[in-house]
Amino acid sequence: MVGIGTLRYSAPGAAEGPSSEVWVKIPGSSTSAGGVNAVVLGAAVAIALLVGVGGGSLLASMAGRAATPSPSKPAASAVAVVPSGTPTEVPTPSPSPTPSPSPTPAPTPVLVPAPLTGLLVTEDAALRRPIAIMIDDQKDARPQSGFNAAAQVWQAPAEGGIPRYLMIFQDTLPASVGPIRSARQYFVEWAAEWRAMYAHVGGSPEALSTLRAKGHGQWVYNADGFRFDGSLMQRVKFRAAPHNVYTDAPNLVKMAAAVGVKDEAQSPVWRFGPELEADARPIGTTIVIRYPYETITYRYDPVTNRYRRFIDKSTTQQIDNADQQPVAPTNVVILRMRFGALNDGHPNKHRLEAGNVGKGEAIISTGGRVIHGTWKKASQTAPTLLFGPDDQPVTLAAGQTFVQVIALSYDYKVVEGVVSQTGLDIR
Repeated sequence: MVGIGTLRYSAPGAAEGPSSEVWVKIPGSSTSAGGVNAVVLGAAVAIALLVGVGGGSLLASMAGRAATPSPSKPAASAVAVVPSGTPTEVPTPSPSPTPSPSPTPAPTPVLVPAPLTGLLVTEDAALRRPIAIMIDDQKDARPQSGFNAAAQVWQAPAEGGIPRYLMIFQDTLPASVGPIRSARQYFVEWAAEWRAMYAHVGGSPEALSTLRAKGHGQWVYNADGFRFDGSLMQRVKFRAAPHNVYTDAPNLVKMAAAVGVKDEAQSPVWRFGPELEADARPIGTTIVIRYPYETITYRYDPVTNRYRRFIDKSTTQQIDNADQQPVAPTNVVILRMRFGALNDGHPNKHRLEAGNVGKGEAIISTGGRVIHGTWKKASQTAPTLLFGPDDQPVTLAAGQTFVQVIALSYDYKVVEGVVSQTGLDIR
């Protein structure tokens, strides 16, 4: 049942009478929830009206405590009519969009010196097992691929006076490398200094015997092309056999897994330091090494602090066929040692043996400077160490090193440049 309620308000402190009261009629229900809501809402409206309509009486009442009020006129009745029913809903404000979280910045990789070059690389790269690959140096094999990705490149005599290369990769793997040729014992022993994976295609009886006995991680990990030819090593079409066996970085990784290579921390063998300041670099340093088959010339460039490499009488710098960039190592080392005929029962092959264990003369050039020192190798698997004239380890500039191994009878010439008195302008 819907009825009309009333609300009476008297201003505090006012005298009883019609001027001190306000009566408000409120529709509502005494029996339904809607009615209760209406009563509550009506009361709120009534109070609002009272504040507006009766506020003057209230203020006057309060002011009357301090002063005599003036006569007032009778107050008019105020009536607030509130309909029953559901009250109007107040719109809910839309929530503010949640800001997208800022991406977490990638952590800065930790860099450590690479054991073969001294250059800063990631920790994972520094732990990678070195990979040593035998490379052909006959004229039909040129230009070869892989020089510029190698940490070290060794060149040494082989039969017929034709030298071969041993490219050793560690923190960087080549996009292409080849032509790959056969193994020789002294190259195996240089690769054994790092317990490297040793990639080749066949080899001399002595080398193959060593690889069968020591090629399962004792000295090296044997990766013979006779096993991987046509799969992880490929025969390219732009070269004739036997100068056509190549591989690349992805296949080298698979090859390493196939022969059981295990990565581990490598201890540096050589000492590396920062490059010389530009104004301390000499101008005019040249190195010439004469093999029976070819002549290698290095011309030091003080602007880049690299040794530009030339083959024979070419006026054009040697190029790496993998990246079409010039070959220019940071350091050049000459090791002089005895070479002689190998008595392996095949004298017609004219194979050689090297006196690579022991010690001998070393000529080391780094930063354009030339150091006359000594090399020492204590055993077949021990590292080849470099010492200066004071018998202290030599410090190389961080970067790639070419090692030119020559017989005692081979000719060579080293001319150290002169530091400019006015300094070097490298702009």
